Amino acid sequence: MKVVKRTILAIAVTVAVCVLLVVVVINRPESGDEPAVPEPVRPKVTIDDGSSWPMFRGGQSLSGRASGTLPDELTVVWKFKTNDSIKSSPAIVDGLVFIGSSDENIYAIDLESGQKVWAYKTTDAVEAAPCVVGETVFVGSLDGFLYALDAGNGSLKWKYETDGQIPGAANWTLSPDGQQLWILVGSYDNMLHCVDSTNGNILWTYETDNYINGSPAVDDRKAAFGGCDAMIHVVSLTDGSKVAEIDSGSYIAASAAFLDGQVYIGNYDNVFMKADVAAGKVVWEYKGSDAPFFSSPAVGESVVVFGGRDERVHCVGRDDGKVVWTFQALGEVDSSPVICGDKVVVGSEDGRLYVIRLSDGSKVWSYEIGQPITSSPAVARGMVVVGCDDGYVYAFGSKR
Repeated sequence: MKVVKRTILAIAVTVAVCVLLVVVVINRPESGDEPAVPEPVRPKVTIDDGSSWPMFRGGQSLSGRASGTLPDELTVVWKFKTNDSIKSSPAIVDGLVFIGSSDENIYAIDLESGQKVWAYKTTDAVEAAPCVVGETVFVGSLDGFLYALDAGNGSLKWKYETDGQIPGAANWTLSPDGQQLWILVGSYDNMLHCVDSTNGNILWTYETDNYINGSPAVDDRKAAFGGCDAMIHVVSLTDGSKVAEIDSGSYIAASAAFLDGQVYIGNYDNVFMKADVAAGKVVWEYKGSDAPFFSSPAVGESVVVFGGRDERVHCVGRDDGKVVWTFQALGEVDSSPVICGDKVVVGSEDGRLYVIRLSDGSKVWSYEIGQPITSSPAVARGMVVVGCDDGYVYAFGSKR
């Protein structure tokens, strides 16, 4: 009986081995084929096709240029009321307008109708412009937190605490291996912070000697920004190490534009300048104002346009810094202009939104709201959206 059992067991084992060999042969890759490796999931970013304005100044370099064109005459399409003044500048992505208010809220508004989609309340005024990457809105508050919100419903994903106010917009970069999204933001704790976009965990910080009021500009794996320590700082995005430190002569409240290794920025000592990162020095200075510059520049193909507290909009040559034209407003221009085709759009503390001809600085159109406009316009889908000190968000477009 034992012999029979052993025979049956041996037959069963033999059959099992044969079946296993057949399965292996069937599923073995053909000669020369490698086992399939899953493709890495790259962070989703918004493509600039003229339908969006995903962050302050429109893109990572903070160049202030919009795709498409604008008509010679605009009309108010809608306005949306918040409960306090608006210093924040809007972002526009997927048919939604995102903007902060001094009423401590971050709002999402339907671009077509002007109706509120959602609101998220922080614990202090929100003067920073939102930065929208993929399905997340990143925005700082004067309460010292950087918030990551779901773009669709406004729910909180995470928040990251700094030791000071965050008045400037966040920016983004990809990790060195291109697989993660990193978020950059400056704070009144004198630090530039780099955090992981998925969880808000800190990756690195870069310390300066005074407040960081503006937004960092990103180009060629570097970030450039001005500080209230009067320095133009250029930092490696890989690890936050110093690349260059260029003395501007006076403290800097505005954000820089950073393109092709060149930094364009104005300071509190009435000087606007272009600095070369590789050379580590200022290339040219423009001193055509008797008042400070708080406006961030728009960089065109051959010109740079920026506002001044001398109540003028200035246009200078990109190569030499020589004046091309100036436009006289009736109030200080802290709003940052946007170049769209042959036009420049900018707000002023005289309560007006202006459209100016890029070629000669002549006025094309203006609209009087009546309260100061320090918010900077966003331009997308042929529309202009801007906030105002009267607590409203205004959307302008072609006459319907």
